[in-house]
Amino acid sequence: MKKAIILFVLSLTLGLLTACGNNSSSAETGQTVRIGYFPNINHVPAMVAKAEGFYQEQLGDDITIKYQTFADGGAFMNALKTGEIEAGLVGPGPAMNHYSNGTDVKIIGAGSTGGTVIMARNGSNIENLEDIKGKTFITPRVGCTHDVQFETYMKENGITSERIGGEMVHTTGKPATYESMFESGKVDVAVAPEPWASVLQLEADAEPIIDETEVSFGTTLPASVLATSGDLIEENPELVQSIVDAHKQATTYINENPEEAKTLAINEIAEVTGQELSKEVMDLAWDNIGFTYKVDAETIQAFGDSSYDLEFLKEEPDFSDLIDTQFIEE
Repeated sequence: MKKAIILFVLSLTLGLLTACGNNSSSAETGQTVRIGYFPNINHVPAMVAKAEGFYQEQLGDDITIKYQTFADGGAFMNALKTGEIEAGLVGPGPAMNHYSNGTDVKIIGAGSTGGTVIMARNGSNIENLEDIKGKTFITPRVGCTHDVQFETYMKENGITSERIGGEMVHTTGKPATYESMFESGKVDVAVAPEPWASVLQLEADAEPIIDETEVSFGTTLPASVLATSGDLIEENPELVQSIVDAHKQATTYINENPEEAKTLAINEIAEVTGQELSKEVMDLAWDNIGFTYKVDAETIQAFGDSSYDLEFLKEEPDFSDLIDTQFIEE
């Protein structure tokens, strides 16, 4: 009887120790939070937050942080919709378009402003807006932020794309390929997010024909926004707040340490795209960008109205419930 009791106690003790070991392993594994962004200068806050460990600092050591880069907003939004990522930086255009089509997305902060420059290929004989008629222009994706900015500006000047009965020919492609597209003569105009506009200017002898302050919504529209899902906000607002806090921390770092941020951006873009930008390119591009986490809701609504006018959206948008500023308010 005594032997049986000893064996029972020993078994119970081992069981408790095993259970404690499992709990410890679970705590070490923890939750995984996946952050998405693009390898361009408008998304530098995500690069800085990654490199400086701000996400890890704000989320805690029991959280595993993973990062995923995207070539365009459609791919990012699909990843958010299917739960492949929890949050990240994307252009406002894709966020608005997918929200209008029923995707559960919330804009919880801004990432940057500016950075969209319209470049003409050397040899395209484009000297003014009228010369763009009949020419081929390239954007990262149909209806993306940069596309809407350019087509809004052109429509205000009486010129539209073939998609809506006009004369401009539209094609799409990754910004990192724009230089080769210019060299081959396949496109005449590039609607280029920085730093690719500066690459074209310095390395392909291209000319800016519409700068970042002139193009529609150029200085007021967030060039990138911090987005997540409404479900995550409802289920884990503390997690969302930590993500926003890391983003704010990165934005402050960028504005206080621009040279260090430029170096981080050069290294990250090289790692993702295989293209190492020169310091000269980065310096030129940096002058066309501003970094802020505050969202201008009125501009986003005006941008959405223009997207509808250009027929990228099927229904007139109402973005009053798209933006959630509770996490960025001081």
